[in-house]
Amino acid sequence: MISRLHGVLVEKLPTHALVDVAGVGYDVAIPVSTFERLPAAGERVTLLTHLVLREDAAQLFAFATPEERDLFRALITVSGIGPKTGLAILSGIELGRLRSAITGGEVDVLRAIPGIGKKTAERLVVELRDRLPQTGMEPAAAAAARALGCSPEIYRDAVAAMVSLGYSSAAAVEAARRVLAAADGPLALDELVRRALAAAR
Repeated sequence: MISRLHGVLVEKLPTHALVDVAGVGYDVAIPVSTFERLPAAGERVTLLTHLVLREDAAQLFAFATPEERDLFRALITVSGIGPKTGLAILSGIELGRLRSAITGGEVDVLRAIPGIGKKTAERLVVELRDRLPQTGMEPAAAAAARALGCSPEIYRDAVAAMVSLGYSSAAAVEAARRVLAAADGPLALDELVRRALAAAR
């Protein structure tokens, strides 16, 4: 699975970018939020990616930040929302506003995104309201993680893994926090996830 690209940005458009990685050109689909963060053509760039495999094609989607990719992955779990619609949603509204609209049940705000109707907006709220990935660490968990040498990325990935398994964001955050507070040393991602799952039961 391709999860990251690091190379020279050959070309950029609001919907696509071409990245040369050791002589291989990767054509990736991107949201406008990523386009706005890209450097000038000819400069080096690092993009986080999500690979979608289908019977007739393989398509790579790329993002400038972990939050963009996490939100994209959450969006495409909603029934009726494919990768192209997921990108359109990310391109049609600021990320923080998208998050607050979903968690706050603001269907009218979501309907204002081009291509999103009432039923889709309602599904976004119903299916994602309690499952959106966290953007950061709460202070107590951050302090515990720092004391143990656990990186914010490991914490975030552990919470995202639990959310993908059906736990609410609040439950995942609380379980990870409790595990970090009780641990007596640094934890690898798989161990943090295993202990957090046990703590959440």
